[in-house]
Amino acid sequence: MKIWPAVLGGTAMVGVAAAVHVAPGLPAFAPMSDRLAPSLMGRGDPGHVALTFDDGPDPWSTPYFLRMLDDLGWRATFFVLGAMARRSPSLVAEMAAAGHEIAVHGDTHISYLTRGWAATRDDIVRARASVAELTGVGPRWFRPPYGTLTLAAHRTSRDEGLRTVLWTNWGKDWRVTSTSDSVLRHVLARDVAGGTVLLHDSDCASAPESWRPTIAALPRLADAFASRSLTCGPLRDHGIVLGRRDV
Repeated sequence: MKIWPAVLGGTAMVGVAAAVHVAPGLPAFAPMSDRLAPSLMGRGDPGHVALTFDDGPDPWSTPYFLRMLDDLGWRATFFVLGAMARRSPSLVAEMAAAGHEIAVHGDTHISYLTRGWAATRDDIVRARASVAELTGVGPRWFRPPYGTLTLAAHRTSRDEGLRTVLWTNWGKDWRVTSTSDSVLRHVLARDVAGGTVLLHDSDCASAPESWRPTIAALPRLADAFASRSLTCGPLRDHGIVLGRRDV
């Protein structure tokens, strides 16, 4: 089950979070989080949509996404799991060679809310090292599994030169009941202009075969974005500006 990201808000929230080790801050209230920390949530150029995929790379499903994205002329940011990436190094190389951006989603898909400080740090450090080794490029972005950003995860990612970006819009495409209609509907339920869209190219932490409706929804999302005169691409092209209230 996915949840809306837990985020750090203002100075008072950070102080409270430090006292309890984790930083749940503003759970499940994306519109409020948008106002308090737009950069953290992925707000960027209002004429652009950042397309991101979590939980891969998966040698069975990810190639389908690469072909579809190529057909659409899109590039995306893939938040990969370090353990998954090490199992499919040639696939990671193919993703990078195709012009997609490879980012860090941790080493394994376990919420940092269940981990101590040392385990959290080890997980992020190992994942970042794997991505850098497999792509030859130091990754820029970090997104914690389930969007649960703890104080330990925040500080470790910052120390590793990673910038945390969560999401403003999602397809809720991990569900067993997911369809291309539901993915489209959920992504467009909130204003997508200038937003960051979360989808999944793997079902490793989702319902089996749940990635198939996501594939089917991509051309429909392309039509929806075009009708709104929005371009679509990776986070590197999204124009996120760090504000004083962002993490």
